[in-house]
Amino acid sequence: MDYKKIIKNRKIRSRILKCLGWIPDSVMLRLQYRIKMDFWPDFKSPKRFTEKLQLYKMYYHNPIMPSCVDKYDVRNYVQKKGLGHILNECYGVFEHPEDIDWDKLPNQFVMKKTTGGGGLCVEIVKDKLTHDKERLLQLANTWTLPKRKKVAGGREWAYSGIEKNRVIFEKLLVDDTNKDGSIEDYKFMCFNGKFCYLWVDKNRYSHHIRGFWDDSLLFLPNVSSDHETFIEPPPLPSNIGEMIKIAELLSKDFPYARIDLYNIKGDIFFGEITFYPWSGYVKFHPDSFDLQLGRQFDISSIHY
Repeated sequence: MDYKKIIKNRKIRSRILKCLGWIPDSVMLRLQYRIKMDFWPDFKSPKRFTEKLQLYKMYYHNPIMPSCVDKYDVRNYVQKKGLGHILNECYGVFEHPEDIDWDKLPNQFVMKKTTGGGGLCVEIVKDKLTHDKERLLQLANTWTLPKRKKVAGGREWAYSGIEKNRVIFEKLLVDDTNKDGSIEDYKFMCFNGKFCYLWVDKNRYSHHIRGFWDDSLLFLPNVSSDHETFIEPPPLPSNIGEMIKIAELLSKDFPYARIDLYNIKGDIFFGEITFYPWSGYVKFHPDSFDLQLGRQFDISSIHY
């Protein structure tokens, strides 16, 4: 069932899920998995990465996870790991939009909701003078509404522990070698603090393309997910080894974490930490890659 064709608006889909918050996680996640993956998950003897992520959402409740998924609080986590030098410049974080001094913001910046939003709550401002300020203010007001205790649509536990909504302003990172203005996004899949797979997103603002590499940094031409894969893989940064060390250091506290980094002409920047990519609903090609990832994901210490 292609539910996205039936309910095309993503915000409406999210609202429907929130209205179904009374349904227990174990039931809701089975139903969501069946709808999105076209088969029922095995929660008793899970083998797939996507199956184990559902159990991870339900039963792995590490108290530091909420701060790691908050786009401002995670900065403190990164600093405690001795990696403050890879943090992007922050122009300010605000709980109340009336406290924002718009005149002090630079001409270019990125405005984000600190609690995320699946890519929906990000506004890129390339020219403050021509950008619609009223729209920015409206977004800031919407994004900072008092946080009510509610069940996340994907039942992603870490986000339920975030205490308040805020808006953060950061430096706009630009790579002038890319025609569409985007920057390569390097996503390191780490299990128990060990780097196992890398995927790279390129041309996100035009023709979004993605590729996967293994832990030996060998390109996997036959592996893909929800985007077209590279025909010819781009060269990886010369300091990719340093990026791997950073990813392993940031992920070592968790059975699984995806560490997102940027690399602009050799300068490494922290992106985010993600525990539930795709909320655990993605069809890999070939399907065996889901099982391959699942073998890396040790959830034996998680009681379910």
